[in-house]
Amino acid sequence: MRKLKLTLMVAMMSISTFGFADNHTDSSEAEVLKVLSAYMDARNTRDFNAVIAMSSKTGTLDTNSDGSFHKPQTKQTIEGWEKSGDAITQYYYPEATAITDDVVHVRFYSEGMVGNDGNMSDYRTRVTMNWIKEGGNWVLSSAHYSPASYGGVHKTQASDFED
Repeated sequence: MRKLKLTLMVAMMSISTFGFADNHTDSSEAEVLKVLSAYMDARNTRDFNAVIAMSSKTGTLDTNSDGSFHKPQTKQTIEGWEKSGDAITQYYYPEATAITDDVVHVRFYSEGMVGNDGNMSDYRTRVTMNWIKEGGNWVLSSAHYSPASYGGVHKTQASDFED
């Protein structure tokens, strides 16, 4: 019986060690998923002040799904978001993985409609984002959108190539 208790104790300590050895907890992942939901809602309602507030003050590193090159680190502006065109998208299957205490990697699928001047197109893409803790808040640091091969993707727009 003593050997069984010892074996169970060692097993429980091992499980606890694996869960907390890297100081990651589900709380940062859950927090970021809540912020992601608010971020995506703000984008859909065109609340660009909120989008900017949820973006790193030093700027974001972005890659669009239109086939263009990676964008340089850019500070988000209302003018820049207004030029990006209309978009109504939903996101699906979000997953968050804490990389460190202040970095969380998120990935999900997004689909909806995007376009300019009422000329909307289908949109489906895979998204990865890195969220960082900045000034006590989770903010977007980078985003990579890659076309999903099972449907339409972002249609290139003139504003995609403006610096």
